[in-house]
Amino acid sequence: MQANFVIDLGEKAQVPIISFSATSPSLTSIRSSYFLRATQNDSAQVNAISAIVQAFGWREAVPIYIDNEYGEGIIPYLTDALQEVDARVPYRSVISPSATDDQIVEELYKLKTMQTRVFIVHMYRSLGTRLFTKAKEIGMMSEGYVWIMTDGLSVDFLSSPNHSVTDTIQGVLGIKPYVPRTKELEYFRARWKRKFLRDKPNKIDAELNIYGLLAYDATTALALAVEKAGTTNFGFQKANVSSNSSTDLATLGISLNGPNILRALSTTSFKGLTGDYLFVDGQLQSPAFQIVNVNGNGGRRIGFWTPTEGLVKTLNPRINKRMNSTATSRVSTVIFPGDTTAVPKGWEIPTNEKKLKIGVPVKDGFSELVAVTKDPGSNTTTFTGFCIDVFDAVVKALPYALPYEYIPFANSDGEPAGTYNDLAYQVYLKNYDAVVGDITIVYNRSLYIDYTLPFTESGVSMIVPIADNNSKNAWVFMKPLTWDLWVTSFLFFVFIGFAVWVIEHRINDDFRGSASDQAGTSFWFSFSTMVFAQRERVVSNLSRAVIIIWCFVVLILTQSYTASLASLLTVEQLQPTVTDVRELIKKGEYVGYQKGSFVLGLLLDLGFDKSTLMVYSSAEECHHLFSKGSGNGGIAAAFDELAFIKLILSRYCSKYTMIDPKFKTGGFGFVFPKGSPLVPDISRAILNVTEGDKMKQIEGAWFGKKSTCPDSSPSISSNSLSLKSFWGLFLIAGLAALLALIIFVVMFVYRERNVLRSSDSTASIWSRIENFFRIFIQRDSTSSTFRQSDLKDRNGISLPPMCAPSPSDYSVHTEYPANRSSASYDSSPNREAPQEVKLSYFIFLAFCFSL
Repeated sequence: MQANFVIDLGEKAQVPIISFSATSPSLTSIRSSYFLRATQNDSAQVNAISAIVQAFGWREAVPIYIDNEYGEGIIPYLTDALQEVDARVPYRSVISPSATDDQIVEELYKLKTMQTRVFIVHMYRSLGTRLFTKAKEIGMMSEGYVWIMTDGLSVDFLSSPNHSVTDTIQGVLGIKPYVPRTKELEYFRARWKRKFLRDKPNKIDAELNIYGLLAYDATTALALAVEKAGTTNFGFQKANVSSNSSTDLATLGISLNGPNILRALSTTSFKGLTGDYLFVDGQLQSPAFQIVNVNGNGGRRIGFWTPTEGLVKTLNPRINKRMNSTATSRVSTVIFPGDTTAVPKGWEIPTNEKKLKIGVPVKDGFSELVAVTKDPGSNTTTFTGFCIDVFDAVVKALPYALPYEYIPFANSDGEPAGTYNDLAYQVYLKNYDAVVGDITIVYNRSLYIDYTLPFTESGVSMIVPIADNNSKNAWVFMKPLTWDLWVTSFLFFVFIGFAVWVIEHRINDDFRGSASDQAGTSFWFSFSTMVFAQRERVVSNLSRAVIIIWCFVVLILTQSYTASLASLLTVEQLQPTVTDVRELIKKGEYVGYQKGSFVLGLLLDLGFDKSTLMVYSSAEECHHLFSKGSGNGGIAAAFDELAFIKLILSRYCSKYTMIDPKFKTGGFGFVFPKGSPLVPDISRAILNVTEGDKMKQIEGAWFGKKSTCPDSSPSISSNSLSLKSFWGLFLIAGLAALLALIIFVVMFVYRERNVLRSSDSTASIWSRIENFFRIFIQRDSTSSTFRQSDLKDRNGISLPPMCAPSPSDYSVHTEYPANRSSASYDSSPNREAPQEVKLSYFIFLAFCFSL
């Protein structure tokens, strides 16, 4: 109040007002251009205090301040600084300057019954001394408590230590402006001490505190400004006032040299005792603060705080490595009240604090998630379930105590008092402080309440019955292979038979005969490799190479087919009865959903008719509806959240399965009022619990015993073998057969090249080609196979049969004489080719086109 009055006088008289002790932030709001604050604003230290709170992980702090303008001025800035580091201010303790000791003790006892154990004290020394004395008497300066003094108390207590006072504040933390130690400061202290002791020899304490140093620098700044502005014209211009004015203040004039001195002060800059001295907008710049810990007879410096680097152990930038400014490693070891170095939690379980009223849903089924049981004998209510255990674990993980009690959301008869929407709305109406249970995070509820982070897997899916239809299918033998593999296998059987016929028919009697016999033999030979029952001989090495590779392919293919078919016939192949939601809507099938669930709105949005929707309250009731079947008072599918579906499948995993798609939801979350400060703390605690072993223990306690069935796969995959698994084998066999054909054709064309280069110039190209194919069809008498056979026939040697007769053995062979050369055939265009040659020719062309 004194500062406000003097500042107002200076504004009217245009005289600069310099204060080295007026630290209240409220003085800034006066906005007087003639006020120069030659000290630190109290608001400059609030960031240093909040950094300490954040560094030690304290989440709540209670300011204790004097009930005047000095005390109230810092509180808004301190509250904002604490909120920036996620620290709450649950209570503000205001103590009157004229409070008696009993009133102080009464307020301290009130603080003692609360859970917060971190206190920030901002008051005068006289009141602060009484406060700490009484706090020690009632046991509030013991282990578990944290006290932080603002710079006013720290300077007053520690600049001129009083042993009786320091004994009461052992372990207290304090904030002090940092004054660098320089030669000029040491020389000044020595001169001051000599002069002080000479003038007052009876005074022992001759030390100057920070305010004395600031006063010296302010006087120096004023002297420099006067020298700069000049010493002339120090008069006042008299004001025009009426003669009946009652005070001398009304006659106060306007300084003629005041504006000049103000400009000079604003531009004055020098190296003072407290550091660099310069006014910016009438305010000294914020220096570094030192953090002190009261131990023994004085304060021990444990670190510094600067606006640029936050908490640091030293101001030396070389030693000061860059790291998180909130880490406790950036300050030295602190000895807290109770003579302990263990960091206090900052909270204790309160003795009489109001408990949170937690609403819990009441339901008939799915007791694994949440269950409310009332004992009529003792008239007590028990709350159990997965959601209850999770919330209990989350509250224990909070950095402070949170008293609460569960209240069932039920009528007097024990029946549910409404739906989940009704329960969440009770929080908006402030009938409950929170809601704990299997409540899903959905958008429409978030408009009037706040959710925490989810603690379960999110999503809504469909559950349907499963059945084994393979054993009743007459065409099950077709299922081991996909259609593309069936077609590819058939084409390769034909192609391999064709390749063997091309190579073998000129030199092997087993592949000769009429056109139909040759075609039949080729197909018979190729398809008989499926069961390795081929009896025709192959004499060409090219054919043998092709057959060896093809037999390997057939072996792999048949073994795979046999294994797959055996699996289909012997292992139960359970398939869902329904896989598509649109199919349910199209057929008008009945579907189920859990009573009171938001899933009803989801089904209506998907297009289901409300008349086809049926409700269930438990896993047993859902199973009963499935047993009846759609159209018989039952359902064909059920829609529910994943947590409930897993419970149903854990009991009936052999009967049902979960089908995609999943409809995304937020999962289960706890409900709190809109803007509740508990939501971020609870959410962080949820992450702490879900990422650790505690969540696994809770899940195992409620779901582990019933999870004896294998997990149901949400997607149904085919067991049929596809071409993708065998295309490499077919590629090898195809390339081998094609290479053998190319080699054979090249060798044959080269051997019979004279036929294409006939000397008869009158023969057409078509006639030459026709003659060429006639040679291709006929028997090769020069083959070593036929020569050995003819030789043995002439000697009367009968060879034992190597195998059963082939179809060609019973055919009528039309052979040309063996001693006729290819050149002896008439290539005339008028000569008709035998019917067999023409038929074989067209068969060959058909094979080429198909290839």
